[in-house]
Amino acid sequence: MMLYHGTLTLHDNVFFATREMGILYETEKYLHNWALSYALFKETLIPQIYRLQGTIAQKPGYFDADNEQNLLHLNRSRIYVFPAKPLRWSYQVNTFKAAQTTYYGRAKQFGDKGADRNYPINYGRAKELAVGSQYQIYLVAPEAVAIPRWIRLGKWSAKVRVEVTPIPEHLMQAKSGRYICESPLNPIDLSPDTVLLLYNRIVMPPVSLVASAQLEGDYWQFSGQEWDIYRRDFPHLPTVLRLPRGGCYGANLFSDIR
Repeated sequence: MMLYHGTLTLHDNVFFATREMGILYETEKYLHNWALSYALFKETLIPQIYRLQGTIAQKPGYFDADNEQNLLHLNRSRIYVFPAKPLRWSYQVNTFKAAQTTYYGRAKQFGDKGADRNYPINYGRAKELAVGSQYQIYLVAPEAVAIPRWIRLGKWSAKVRVEVTPIPEHLMQAKSGRYICESPLNPIDLSPDTVLLLYNRIVMPPVSLVASAQLEGDYWQFSGQEWDIYRRDFPHLPTVLRLPRGGCYGANLFSDIR
């Protein structure tokens, strides 16, 4: 198994509705690892269904074996993608007109009551991650797995450039105990043997992430003189990197999720 590090660079605005506050639809600055997993490995390891029908189309199928588009495919392939941390980011707010539908409101013409100004009464604003924003990503995968250079992400299928590099195995130090992980984590995917002690919560669907977490359990550490020499070519890498070991998609949800 290899641990890869790298960057994601947005070449389009990325939008997903993390929070809906009146007419404002806001995108969180972090990128969820489940969304990244689908974007990186759809069509190659995760099947893409032409059309979903019945009850299966009405509920998420992340760990549902009956739903072909599930994350269990990546568990079997021994692949795991961590949530992405923003290195630099900015936002762009775009205004859009909302569609009129009879079940929640009556269409109003210009000049009608409640629409007496020269713009539609039904509109919204999308706060999107802007072009040029860059993210730090880590993922575990076999050496033979092909990682795409470009992916599509978010509700607008925005174009994102992927640049990853494997970390040499001799730099990986296996440790156990209490530690702090500065990278964002998905608590659902942590090993059952890992204890989450303190954290900052990042509220976003479908599962909230945690950042600056203090944990106890098995982890990988990257530090020391050789690590400092290695990261000279990769300025986005931290002085000390710690990542939990033994996790997989849904590891903390079901004991037999693998």
